Amino acid sequence: MLTSQRKQYLLDILQRTGQIQAKAVSQELGLSEDTIRRDLRELAAEGKVQRVHGGALPVSAAIGDFTQRQHVATTGKAAIAQMAAHMIEPGQIVLLDGGTTAVQIARNLPPGLRATVVTHSPSVAVELVNHPGVEVVMIGGRLFKHSVVNVGACAIEAMARIRADLFFMGVTGVHADAGLSTGDLEETYVKRALMARAAETYVLASEEKLNAASAYVIAKVRDVAGVIVNKEADGAALAGLRAAGVNLVLA
Repeated sequence: MLTSQRKQYLLDILQRTGQIQAKAVSQELGLSEDTIRRDLRELAAEGKVQRVHGGALPVSAAIGDFTQRQHVATTGKAAIAQMAAHMIEPGQIVLLDGGTTAVQIARNLPPGLRATVVTHSPSVAVELVNHPGVEVVMIGGRLFKHSVVNVGACAIEAMARIRADLFFMGVTGVHADAGLSTGDLEETYVKRALMARAAETYVLASEEKLNAASAYVIAKVRDVAGVIVNKEADGAALAGLRAAGVNLVLA
């Protein structure tokens, strides 16, 4: 089997089963694990798989920049945002992550809600400028233009002074075994810092993020209070998360 044929075979397995196990494939093809791992390295370099221990997982479709993500899974994100917005109770302090779904949460907050939103996302803050009852606390830092969020040491230091009721967190990958992940190391540390300051963290998981992984791990799926998903999302992906003990909030 030629290298190009092996690579396509690996991609076919990934599409069919949602994962590649290097040892199992090497035994099936009668090849060394080193050969399969080399193929996976090349596929990862081409942006077609995300390598993990023992094999590979699908690359998240949510790793594009903010502008690109505005056109991905729009219906599912709208439903998730509406669910999240109605989970916020009067008087609460809410940490709102950056990202397209977070902007829609801000857009869907009831006009009569009186609460405080703390965010490191200029896009979220601007969306809330005209909300009559929501106080906005903006966390500063270096602007990470890819995701339009503030990051860095000063952002993390400011977060340490806050005790919040809820944190709605954006990710690029949600996987029962590989955990919650994102594509930028510095964003990973910011998200961990925000998780540590909230009584409960809920993950905003539109369908393209399920059963996918990115390079940097934020936390295990069991470390959060729940994952908000579209009720029409892939049943196998939802079943895997339930089996891992994840509280799924269906939108």
